[in-house]
Amino acid sequence: MDDTAATRATANLIALLDLEQQGPDLFTGPRKPGGVGRVFGGQVLAQALAAAQRTVDDGDGAREPHSLHAYFLRGASEDHEITFRVERDFDGRSFSNRRVVASQQGRPIFNLIASFHTREAGLSHQDEMPVVPPPDALASEAMLATRPEYAANPGIQSRQYVAPAVEIRPTQPHIWVGSSGHIPATSNWIRVIAPLGDDPALHRAVLTYISDLVLLGTALLPHVPELASANITAASLDHAIWFHDDFRADEWMLYATHSPWAGRSRGFTRGQVYRNDGQLVATIAQEGLMRATPK
Repeated sequence: MDDTAATRATANLIALLDLEQQGPDLFTGPRKPGGVGRVFGGQVLAQALAAAQRTVDDGDGAREPHSLHAYFLRGASEDHEITFRVERDFDGRSFSNRRVVASQQGRPIFNLIASFHTREAGLSHQDEMPVVPPPDALASEAMLATRPEYAANPGIQSRQYVAPAVEIRPTQPHIWVGSSGHIPATSNWIRVIAPLGDDPALHRAVLTYISDLVLLGTALLPHVPELASANITAASLDHAIWFHDDFRADEWMLYATHSPWAGRSRGFTRGQVYRNDGQLVATIAQEGLMRATPK
């Protein structure tokens, strides 16, 4: 993608997360330009977080989101905008809590609870970042998607459509091809392909958008043989993020994911996001629908 196209794709993503205020604590999220079919879950997550953030004091001593927990209730259509209503459930000395209900054509499709915390110093420790090849040594998914062996992979192809402003470089691209199952773990370098500016709230919203891209695919990795003989219905059911430290979504971050369990037509996956310098900046968890029916 040339610089002009990268800038345009990134500008479209920024515009997608720029909500229009309709009234006190009521916002409208725009449609994805050219979108057809079902709304990407990461879009609803990011727009809901953006709505909650708009109702929290952004002056001196600003409170930043440290966690969010969300449930997907119904699929949303690209044909309509989404309305976000925010409830200010709590404002204390250090923490604020917001509840967001997203609706489309009068029907709730999603809800989210987010907690915000005034920044404080404290005790610290973290997991070490996995040792993987650096991003400069790897091919992007956009490049892989043009190769014949990856052309039939639905995950790689769909990510090119839902997130054209996001560059993904898998550290183990071979696991996305072939007919053998793999352990349910992977890692990908991720970043937005053009500068986003310096607003931390936008960077958090963009990471929230990105966070929904590879989790369910990780849970499906051991089941490649079964996928070949079944029709798969897959969808995010619930999603949680804990923000730990500062980051820029337009710089390389490592997104390491692992699925410890799947069963009963559901799969559970955890993810950790590291800055390029090894700092752990976010932890993510998701359960998704993995319903297989015979072809």
